[in-house]
Amino acid sequence: MRLDPNDYFSSIPGPNGERSRLAWEHGTLRVRLYAPRGVDTQTPHAQDEAYIVISGKGTYVHGDQRSPFKPNDFLFAPAGLPHRFEEFSDDLLLWVLFYGPDGGEHPD
Repeated sequence: MRLDPNDYFSSIPGPNGERSRLAWEHGTLRVRLYAPRGVDTQTPHAQDEAYIVISGKGTYVHGDQRSPFKPNDFLFAPAGLPHRFEEFSDDLLLWVLFYGPDGGEHPD
């Protein structure tokens, strides 16, 4: 399976201003292309979530931590953790992967 962001970017924003687009899903895994602009207003999610930065840079706020990010970085937010992107460049584009059960996966 190969996903090309160019195949999905042209439909962002969606008809209701959506800043992400579903690209692929299998079982509990959903892969979306995410392109926030201006302010990232997302709220915590029910599933674990991972991001792969395609382009752009900024600050990833996750819980009480702030981390700089750049292209090719991998970022993670466990289910329920408040997180968002701040001070990001206008070209921010990310793959976002939601997976696992609601409430997140729990280590043994």
